[in-house]
Order: sequence, then structure tokens, then C-alpha cells
Amino acid sequence: MKQPKVIFLDAVGTLFGIRGTVGEVYAMLARQSGVEVAAEALDAAFIQSFRSSRPAAFPGINPVDIPTHEYNWWKVIAMQTFQQVRVWQQFSDFDSFFSKLYAYFATTDPWFVYPDVFSALSSWQQSGIELGVLSNFDSRIYSVLQAFGLAEFFRSVTISTEVGAAKPDRHIFAAALAKHNCFPSDAWHIGDSFKEDYQAAQKAGLQAIWLKRNNQEAAGTEEGDFWTTLQPQNQTFDN
Repeated sequence: MKQPKVIFLDAVGTLFGIRGTVGEVYAMLARQSGVEVAAEALDAAFIQSFRSSRPAAFPGINPVDIPTHEYNWWKVIAMQTFQQVRVWQQFSDFDSFFSKLYAYFATTDPWFVYPDVFSALSSWQQSGIELGVLSNFDSRIYSVLQAFGLAEFFRSVTISTEVGAAKPDRHIFAAALAKHNCFPSDAWHIGDSFKEDYQAAQKAGLQAIWLKRNNQEAAGTEEGDFWTTLQPQNQTFDN
């Protein structure tokens, strides 16, 4: 296997995951505001709201306005989530609640780093491979990476809200590659989404690796196209 110049990695589901579920976090913080709601119901409502939303990308806007657009994008999703479970009207001050919710996800509290991440990043870095984050996350990713001690590994962070294009759009891959002055054929992209990471990276010309943590069932891949860990035993590079 030829050693790549750059390896790009997705964020959530690849580098770090959520403790429990989104519904559990929403329910915990709602309880602190005096609103009781089942986490399972919030999970289902969140998934529906998230999947029906437009991509978290804001082409053509002034960069200084990006944080406001990110905040409002997530506020709509949170509002729809609580409206679907019929408790939104129980909040005495939803704006204040959402401000706390949004800030909470900018910390390490709701997240955990997968156990294979630090060793994999260290190994690649020691091999002279440049590393980048390529994600549909928002600008809170900078504080999360910094707090976890991950920021030092990455020469670039490319996120959809800043590029104005979200995976699977090839433009976000082009933006990431440009930061490293790298041809697609000299780069890998690793992520947990079959559509947004694996298929999208392939179409953009990168070597794509689908990270199937917990070896989840999936169809449509060839042997060698997916890993169950960031440190597969057969990962070796040609000299």
C-alpha cells in the first residue's frame, strides 16, 4: 500500500463519539430547566429533524457571520426536536436553554475519544504523513479538538460551515486538498458514513476507507475498503 501524503479524518463517529445518545443529553439538560421528557422520544425526533434539515453550509456569507449562522442552524433543529415531542411550550425561556445546550457541545463533557485514535494519529505523524480533519461539524470543533489534546496532530481543519459546502459535495474535499497542496490520488479519507465519507471521497478521487466501528452490517463494499479500527493489523506502507 502506497503511503499517502495526507490522511483526512471525519470527526464524530471517527475521532470521537457522543456519550450515550443525543436524546439523553437533551433530556438531561431539559430536566435542569424543569422539563421532563423521555430520551428515546428525543432521539427519534432529533434524527428526523437532523435528517430533514438543509446541510450545515452557508455559501457566500461573510466569515464573521458564520458563528451566528451555525448557532441558528442548530437552534432550529433543537426547537423542532422538542416541538415534535410536544414539550417545547414547557420551557419558560427556550432561548436561554438552547444557549446552554449549544455551549455544552463545545466542551468535552458530551464526547469521548475512541481508544485507537491517539496511537493511530501518532503513528501516522511519525511516518511523516500530514493529517487533516474533514467534517460537517461547525466551529465548535476547534474547542473540542483542543480540549481533548487532538489539535496538535492536525495541520488542517476543514468544516462545511466555513467552506460553504458539506459532504458529500466534492467541493469540501477540494478545499481540504488545497490546504495541503495535494492531489486527490495522494490522499486518504477515513470516516464512518458510507455515503458522506466513503462514497463521496471516492467520487472526489481520494482513497476512501469506511470506518465500521463495532463492525456494523453494511452492503456494497469490497474487502479492504473498510476498517473496524484506525489501526488494522495489515496496515503497512510500501517503501
